[in-house]
Amino acid sequence: MCGICGYISKRTISQEQLSRMNDTMIRRGPNDTGAEVFAASGGYTAGLAQRRLSILDLSPAGHQPMHSAGGEVTIVYNGEIYNYQEIRRELPDYPFRSSCDTEVILAAYLAWGIDCVRRFNGMFAFALYDHRSGELFLARDRMGVKPLYYWLEDAAGEDTAQDSFGTAGRTGIVFASELKPIMACPGFERTIRSDILARYLSQEYIAGPETVFKDVYKLEPGTILRFKDGILTKSVYWNVFDVYRRMQESPVTDYMEARQELKKLLQLSVRRRLIADVPLGCFLSGGYDSSLVCALAQEELGEVPLKTFSIGFEDPAYDESAYAEAVARHLGCDHTTLRISEKDMLELVSDLPLHFDEPMADSSEIPTMLVSALAKQKVSVALSGDAGDEFFCGYNIYEKVEQARKLRLLGAAAHGIGQLRIGGKLLEEHYPFRLRTISRNTDPKTWTQFGEGKSGALAKRLVKGSGLPVNYPVEDQIPSKNWQVRRMLLDMATYLPDDILVKVDRAGMKYSLENRCPLLDKDVMEYSFRIDHSFKYHKGIRKYILKDIVYDYIPKELMDRPKKGFSVPLSDWLRGPLRGQLLDYADRDFLFRQGLFAPEELETMLAGFLRTGDAGSGTGANYSGILWSFFVFQQWYDCYIGSNT
Repeated sequence: MCGICGYISKRTISQEQLSRMNDTMIRRGPNDTGAEVFAASGGYTAGLAQRRLSILDLSPAGHQPMHSAGGEVTIVYNGEIYNYQEIRRELPDYPFRSSCDTEVILAAYLAWGIDCVRRFNGMFAFALYDHRSGELFLARDRMGVKPLYYWLEDAAGEDTAQDSFGTAGRTGIVFASELKPIMACPGFERTIRSDILARYLSQEYIAGPETVFKDVYKLEPGTILRFKDGILTKSVYWNVFDVYRRMQESPVTDYMEARQELKKLLQLSVRRRLIADVPLGCFLSGGYDSSLVCALAQEELGEVPLKTFSIGFEDPAYDESAYAEAVARHLGCDHTTLRISEKDMLELVSDLPLHFDEPMADSSEIPTMLVSALAKQKVSVALSGDAGDEFFCGYNIYEKVEQARKLRLLGAAAHGIGQLRIGGKLLEEHYPFRLRTISRNTDPKTWTQFGEGKSGALAKRLVKGSGLPVNYPVEDQIPSKNWQVRRMLLDMATYLPDDILVKVDRAGMKYSLENRCPLLDKDVMEYSFRIDHSFKYHKGIRKYILKDIVYDYIPKELMDRPKKGFSVPLSDWLRGPLRGQLLDYADRDFLFRQGLFAPEELETMLAGFLRTGDAGSGTGANYSGILWSFFVFQQWYDCYIGSNT
């Protein structure tokens, strides 16, 4: 796990300036740093820089930027290629000078060109400059585990749609693992994309390729961007929707076959992720996904106890640490639990914009930071169970989606009747909230998202001007008629890469901790698309096949229990210790100067929220989520933009 940044441009960014950009990511790579600036073809100058967190080959031979043996190619790279040893064996003629996977990428590129990414099984984001052809390549792994942003320098005054690259020569492109290096780049103007704000307030994160800044984008997962002589082109080598469609051409309909093969692939995936030259462990919540990963890792390690980590809460209503401890004892792990208080979590709120340099309002980022801090005390790499819910139908929302599908015809009838007017208002306006939700769910592009919902309508009212729809109108592109599958694939394309994986990446990087996700192994993902959906959602049981595999290692009675769940007490915080800060952020004069939010709407919502307790059913009781998104945005704004307001 590292941080990379760089540029190719008609103007020169000095090596000193590039190093300052690079050093904004010191937590991503505290072990080593490197920056180089060199002449590129066509009158361009290029610069590549990296902050290194040493995981494989801790020697100076792993230093970056790294050049190929013959000097033809230079790379900066963030990530892990888990099958790099197999690939290396396919390249016997290359004179390797290190034992790290970075050099394997260079050798693979020289042998097979940029299509070498198709051979990589891992998490990665890299920038590779070919001195022979004058091409700069940016590439990102299949699911976007590793982040990569880029700024199109001269986009102002032209069509700035992210895919409208055109053929005109550009001044250049600046890239980085985070937004901080781009913000530190000379000449960058921090112009906010107001059109994404309503979607952010509703979804709690900003989905790619958009970012909070104008002319800055996230490189999409499974995508390669090529820059040569001012011309940008993109190609997609792996896409969730397309791969699902292709895998469905050879479905697995025998349950025992699916179970056996999936277990074998999971074992191999975990084995690959246990390769490291530094101490390694696992997050263990006591739930199915993390318990399975820990069980497979402990199986691989044999008699050597796996280090596992969990957090517990002082409030017994939320504390599930005893279950994690019981699983760890059964597996023979070396387990550590950190019990935290509400005060421990509240103290991290002020850190959010420093480590999430784009607004991110998923409050589970706070306990994720705490468990990452705990793990870093003993290890530098931690495995997690992330992605089990998306790939194997684990979220509660998937049951609601199935209910919504069954109610679609009723909703269509209710919508038709609801167009009648009573007292000048549509009858639909008088429906109870739940009936109104299904009656308005008429767009097949957003069927599994239940239209805009209440939070979406509120978000649009709070933001000045129009913008992107709060939901993702793309479901007509998803190759499945099964509503649960549609929503799972949508979450894989949006929520997983742009919320879950961002949260884990930034929380880990706060403490220079690398996170690895065995369930996001290429072979596991693609095989999961072949498995019959009834093996994932079976007679109302979510993640059926994964749970069945877990029972090979952990007794069913130890796993099957009511889930307590945990949520950060946002309402209490916003009405209590964060109240003054929230009111300052909602100050009418400040909002007018800022020019992003509607002061009157915000005042009305805030007044209702502050006078209504959670126990009540009044207008303000359900505003904590959207007001937390607002609070986090304003906190971020205060950190990065405020001095200019």
